[in-house]
Amino acid sequence: MNAMRWVGWIFWGVVLALVAALLHYNLPRREIVRITGVEIKLERIDPNSVFWAASENAATATGLVERDVRFIDTVRADGGVMVFRNEDTGGGWPPYFKFDSANLQAEARNLVSSASDPQWVAVRYYGWRLPLLSVYPNALSVRPVEGPDTRLIPWFNIVFLTVLLAVVWAVGVRLRRWSRRHVSPWLDRGDRRVAIWTDAIRRRRDARAGRRDDS
Repeated sequence: MNAMRWVGWIFWGVVLALVAALLHYNLPRREIVRITGVEIKLERIDPNSVFWAASENAATATGLVERDVRFIDTVRADGGVMVFRNEDTGGGWPPYFKFDSANLQAEARNLVSSASDPQWVAVRYYGWRLPLLSVYPNALSVRPVEGPDTRLIPWFNIVFLTVLLAVVWAVGVRLRRWSRRHVSPWLDRGDRRVAIWTDAIRRRRDARAGRRDDS
C-alpha cells in the first residue's frame, strides 16, 4: 500500500513538474536591460525544434536547415548578458500572433545605448536561454523604462494563473462528484463481490478440511 502511494505521488509530481515547465516556458516575462546591439545571424536549425519558430519548409525539410535569425543583444544592471532571438510566432504556438519582428528589430536598434549613457528598456519575452543547446528566448516587445529598478507587475500572468487554477478546481470538484455518483458505487459492488467470492472460497476450504479430518 505504501509503495503504491509513493508511485502515485511520484506520478503526480512528474505531471506537475511538466505543467510548471510548460507554463514557465510559454508565459510572458519581462527583463529590464540595456540594449547593446542588434544583428542578423545565419543559424543551422532543426526545422522541427520547439525552441525555434516554425520554418516554412519544415514539413519537407530533412536534417538541419540554414536561415537568417534576428537577435537582440542586451546587458542587465548587474553586468550579466542576455541574448534574445526575434522571430515571428505567426498563428502557431505559443499563440502570441507576433508578425512584426522586423518592426521590433528597428525599435530595438533605436534604443541601443552605451554604459556611460544607458537607456533601460523592458523586454517582454517568452522562452529560456540554454547556452549549451543554443536556445534563446524570443522577444515580443520592448519599451523604455525609467531605470533598472522599475517595478513591473506581471498582470497577465496573475490573471491567467488565477483563471487556470479556478478552472482546475471547478473541473476537480465535478470529477469528484461524478466519481462519488458513478465510480464509487461500482467499486463498492466490486468489493462486495470479491468479499462474497472470498467467503465462498474460505467455506469450501473449511468443508474440505473437515471431510479430511473425518476420514
